[in-house]
Order: sequence, then C-alpha cells, then structure tokens
Amino acid sequence: MSLKHAILGLLTFQPMTGYDLKHLAFDSTVAHFWRADQAQIYRTLDNMEQEGFLTSDIQLQTERPSKRIYAITDAGRAELLAWLRQPQSPPVYREPFLVQVFFAGLLTDAEILAHIQTHITAHREKLAKLQEIDIPETVIEDQERDKLFWGMSLELGIAVEHTYLAWLEKWERVIRDRSAGEGDSEG
Repeated sequence: MSLKHAILGLLTFQPMTGYDLKHLAFDSTVAHFWRADQAQIYRTLDNMEQEGFLTSDIQLQTERPSKRIYAITDAGRAELLAWLRQPQSPPVYREPFLVQVFFAGLLTDAEILAHIQTHITAHREKLAKLQEIDIPETVIEDQERDKLFWGMSLELGIAVEHTYLAWLEKWERVIRDRSAGEGDSEG
C-alpha cells in the first residue's frame, strides 16, 4: 500500500489537515497496519495536490496559525478506486528480531531471554492499544458497512499480536527450561 492511497482513503471520510491525518488517523485508526511520520504526510499531500488528487484551502484563525485543510477530488477518488480494485502482493516481511533469533546461538540464554522479554512487553502494549480501539462513529452514508471492514482489519491486528505473544512466551519457557537444566550456556 502506498501512503498516497491511505491518505486518499482517509480523506473520503472528511476533509482534514495534515496534523489531523497524522494524529487522528495514522496514529489511531490505521496505526496497526500503516505508519507515517508528519514529514512524509506533508510531502505526499503536496505531491497529491500537484497531481490533482486533492485540493486545499487555508482556514484563517485568530488565536492560532492558519491551517490548510485538504479534500479529495474526483480524480483522487478515481485513483483510490482504481488502486482498491487491483490485487495486492503479499507484503515483504522484514523482522530484525528474527535475524537475532536465527543467530541467537551466539548469545547466552540470558541475553536472548532479555530480548524476548523486551518483545513480550512491547507486544503486550501494542495488543492493549489495539484492544482499546473503538470503531468510531462517523457521519458517512454507509456507516455499518465501513465498520465491518474497519473491524476486519483490527481483528487481524489483534490476532497477529496474540500469535506473536504466544510464540514469544512458548520460546521463553523452552529456553528457561533448557537453561535451568543445563545452566546458562553460550553457543
């Protein structure tokens, strides 16, 4: 998926500023499967406006700096629909931690257990955040249908975290049991 298409999709719900896209959309609704930083979002918004996929208006504010609000155009909606209709390839999976696991025979059991514990903590935190996501009530025509698909993506994110945690906890037990039986060893 490209950032461009994620932004176009988010703008189908309502016009937003770059700040809104980052903090109200990317950091919450789609955070479990797509990340973007503020600079990437603004660069992409500028490019998409030049391509004619969105327009922007400056909203003047008296107490705060002016803000630029972006809205999807008909060309942007056509681009999004064309992309949505294309089959997507499975993602390329890169996991630095799995490289460490693969070569963990070079570490002591204590060292790899420390890595595993760090990942258990991180995945528990991520799972908790996903479980707190409430499919938002928004003003759109076919709300129930959109909620179905939002829930579908959230369900996979939660399932992935449960699976990752089960895997980490299993191998933590295996390594602890091995270590207790043999003493801490290096590979």
